[in-house]
Amino acid sequence: MTKNNDKVAGKTTAIVAYLTIIGSLIALSMNAEPKYRFARFHTRQAFGLHVIFIAFGLLNNQWGSIYGFYGLYIFYLVLWFYGFIGAISNKEQSVPILGSYFQKWFTFIS
Repeated sequence: MTKNNDKVAGKTTAIVAYLTIIGSLIALSMNAEPKYRFARFHTRQAFGLHVIFIAFGLLNNQWGSIYGFYGLYIFYLVLWFYGFIGAISNKEQSVPILGSYFQKWFTFIS
């Protein structure tokens, strides 16, 4: 009896992408050659999450309150966890709300 535990091509790159914005940039270079569709999908998702988090963090720092930071962190952590679990479980599932936009906006990630 064999286990159907196939390793998805690019899984390591997809997981690295979720480890901070630097991890996303490292994942970009890791997926330069050979190019894996799974890694590209999750790199776009993770890069988008990190960019949105940094952008809203800067805006909230300028004009927001402490409750805005709590909401931002909860929003980010929930979406990050959802995407990270998808990468670990070999699924190409977009993060809720923003995932489809990330796939359109970050087409330069190939």
